[in-house]
Amino acid sequence: MPFAQLVIGPPGCGKSTYCAGMHQFMSAIGRKSQVVNLDPANDATPYPCALDVRKLVTLDEVMDENGLGPNGGIVYALEELEENVEWLEEGLMQFGQDYILFDCPGQVELFTHHNSLRNIFTKLEKLGYRLVVIHLLDSHHLASPSQYISILLTALRSMLLLNLPHINVLSKLDLLKSHGPLDFNLDFYTEVQDLSHLLPFLSKEQGSPKFEKLNEAICELVEGFGLVGFETLAVEDKASMTHLLQVIDRAGGYAFGEAEGAGDGIWTVAMREKWGEAVGGVADVQERWVDAREEYDRFEVEREEKLEKEREKEWRMKRREEEEDLESSDEEGG
Repeated sequence: MPFAQLVIGPPGCGKSTYCAGMHQFMSAIGRKSQVVNLDPANDATPYPCALDVRKLVTLDEVMDENGLGPNGGIVYALEELEENVEWLEEGLMQFGQDYILFDCPGQVELFTHHNSLRNIFTKLEKLGYRLVVIHLLDSHHLASPSQYISILLTALRSMLLLNLPHINVLSKLDLLKSHGPLDFNLDFYTEVQDLSHLLPFLSKEQGSPKFEKLNEAICELVEGFGLVGFETLAVEDKASMTHLLQVIDRAGGYAFGEAEGAGDGIWTVAMREKWGEAVGGVADVQERWVDAREEYDRFEVEREEKLEKEREKEWRMKRREEEEDLESSDEEGG
């Protein structure tokens, strides 16, 4: 039974960068993985693309032939993929039990109220794939109360429409501090509890009390479902990637029995033993990327310089030993 991640999110949230980083991370731990591009507008993938929807349909062709704009063209192209889903099924057969990363288009309507993407995911389930939705949302929205409310609603709507194991991820945590101070600690935003504390900040941002009832109703709506929560991600940070993949593996069931031929037996055992549970958590992320980023950056630079000197010293010692052995061999031969 193969496993897969469905990577969704609005334009610019880092979906392709995430797929490239996750593919590299899986390669490092010995897990066989493939990246499939489902975005007909993505003509510059930063990862080795094992299967590309652009070989079936491209955005430029759809726009030219049907007189559509970019958004309409993407929707039309996904409907075309849905009609020809056999092309996708045949392409996936060559990967066997490999773990698949699906890089999806960024148009929000595709995963909030349009059915083509959901229908394609349903076909993948029928093929036996164990799917987990990874919904990336840019962490800079946390700096604005109203924008934070908007991503809560987007996340909730996509969870209800797709009806799959779903992990919302705040991406680009390494850039969060550049967007200004947060009104609360990071765990307030990730746990999505007691949103009433956000209401005064919403009123202040909007500059008028006339939206207070609406704000209160929206907060009650989100809390009433009790579904939305967030993980965090800095894609270049190994601890962050380790923590997120651990969460994904548990959500999709991978941690409870590796796929045949997928490889990473040691990783699976580690996940079962909850290795790394204390690594990359919200408190660690807050300290690393928000409270003390400069100090951590300096520490990591100094540590890397020290490791580089140690590697160079070891190389010189090894080289000297090899030269001495060679000289000894020459003397014995003479």
